[in-house]
Amino acid sequence: MKTGFHPLQKRTRARGALIFVTALVALLGLAFFRAQIIRGDAYALQSDSNRLRPIPVEAPRGTLFDRSGRIVAENIPGYSISLFPAPEASIRGQLEELSPFLGLTDARIDRLMQIRARYPRQPLLVKAFADPAAVAVLEERRWAFPGVFIEMRPKRSYPSGSAVAHVLGYVGEITAEELEAERYVEYEQGMVVGKDGLEREYEDRLQGQRGVRYVEVDAVGRVVGSFRGVTGTPAVPGQDLELNLDLDLMDWIHEIFPDTMSGAVIALDVEDGGVLALYSAPTFDPNAFVGGIDQLTWSGLLGDPARPLFNRATMGKYAPASPFKVVTAAMALDMGVVTPDETMPIPCEGGLNFGNRYFQCWRPEGHGALDLAGAIQHSCNVYFYQLGLRMGLQGFLDSANAVGFSRQCGIDLPQESAGTFPEGREFWERTFGYRPTEGEVLSLVIGQGPNAQTPLKMAQFFLAVARDGTAPSPTLLRGAPFQTGWSLNLSDRALEMIREGLRRVTAPGGTAHLSSLEHWDFIGKTGTAQNPQDMSRPHAWFAAIAGPRGEEPEIVVIALVEFGLSGSAMAGPLAAKVADYFLRRRHGIPLSDVQTLGEHYRAGIPAPWASEGTR
Repeated sequence: MKTGFHPLQKRTRARGALIFVTALVALLGLAFFRAQIIRGDAYALQSDSNRLRPIPVEAPRGTLFDRSGRIVAENIPGYSISLFPAPEASIRGQLEELSPFLGLTDARIDRLMQIRARYPRQPLLVKAFADPAAVAVLEERRWAFPGVFIEMRPKRSYPSGSAVAHVLGYVGEITAEELEAERYVEYEQGMVVGKDGLEREYEDRLQGQRGVRYVEVDAVGRVVGSFRGVTGTPAVPGQDLELNLDLDLMDWIHEIFPDTMSGAVIALDVEDGGVLALYSAPTFDPNAFVGGIDQLTWSGLLGDPARPLFNRATMGKYAPASPFKVVTAAMALDMGVVTPDETMPIPCEGGLNFGNRYFQCWRPEGHGALDLAGAIQHSCNVYFYQLGLRMGLQGFLDSANAVGFSRQCGIDLPQESAGTFPEGREFWERTFGYRPTEGEVLSLVIGQGPNAQTPLKMAQFFLAVARDGTAPSPTLLRGAPFQTGWSLNLSDRALEMIREGLRRVTAPGGTAHLSSLEHWDFIGKTGTAQNPQDMSRPHAWFAAIAGPRGEEPEIVVIALVEFGLSGSAMAGPLAAKVADYFLRRRHGIPLSDVQTLGEHYRAGIPAPWASEGTR
């Protein structure tokens, strides 16, 4: 009996084996094709991802320029130190090893571990801007810090430092709270953002777009090759911005402001309301915040009773005192209750009886009969008492609120205080618990009572006096849309009479004659404001308008010195020196250390231009 297979069976089995082998080869070929052709890029990327680590590349913030093209805020090279993602114990161990080189405190390490817990898959930024000496040491010991990478990143710098602190603000690393805010929805941990001032106001323009680069690591995550790596996507710089600020003027104000006193100086361009200078004293160095301010410095700033972080120019509110009498005069002319040449029926004899009270003038012997210009010149309370009674309490409130003394100016900064001013009669009922009488207007018209304004608001009003009665919103960004905040319906004659009153203040015989200037019409109003903190040490105001003689004004300057005692002696010369410095540079007249008439007298330099016959 034969035991072999039938030839037909052999062929069938051979055919089956061939089909099996063919199918197997086809499957293997398909798998090879899929692995090498279809998924080749994916596997290559996976391979690269095992040896390459993506590192964010910070974009430089936009540069800020003043109106002359001088750099106000720029970027300089800096070095940051970060850790690759790793287990919690490994991260903490690396931080402790880095501590002697980077000065990391236990509190800082704990804070970094909290950030790592929140963002475990992202590189942990340990030091945004490390000391170059520390960077050099770490570069030399790269073998000892396998998870550390160092990168060069743009570092914010403010060449004028303290002179521009309150207007520019400062930058710092984004916080966990900020990352949850809608404004920062596209931001990531470790990014630097504006915290205050223009840096915060224009954050969306100044912040560029992060790029990415890749560094090669070995199996345990140590960087091999260059820290610089390979660029994947380049960073896109932020937008450069041009400002209305005059940096030279800001530096000058910082130099001449009394270094032991507090206050503010604001200068506006009459043409468009552009902010030429916005200065608050005391101030601070915004460069100290770049890369994170140390706890000792921060505690010192917060604990300083002089409050150097407080922007007095836009946030401080003070009784406006006698400069507000110019507001009263302008509103009365606007309402038509007085004419420029009219005198009040009751001459000033030291005070005015109204109801059962006697309201005093600051000059006990009185000023006699005055017209509007004379009342501004002599700051006569009695004249303005009568003007307020003509306007009536409600009329005065309506007009002052229409002009905006209970509102912000609308400057392009993240913080600005609105003035304190009664919006209506209900203010007294709500605040003091009684219904007001018509007599309340008597304190308001002379800048007292429930009336507190920022230096910026007073600057905006005097800007209207320097123009045609219109007051644009002050702007820091050059080329910003022109917006009229409000306007007064004043005739050319009315404006000229107001300016004439201001002119007499600095003319021979005026209270601020020693602040007059050689080359310019420097006119303004002094003020001595009641200070609720210390009634014996009032604040000093001076509101000024200046320009070439016989021509239209070009600059408005407001100077406020806390506890300055006298507007004419303290704030007047300060405002005069600011206006003189700006106008000399604009008109090509050499600068001089001897500017005001008072300085000429003290230096023994003749000043024939100041005599009554030539003024």
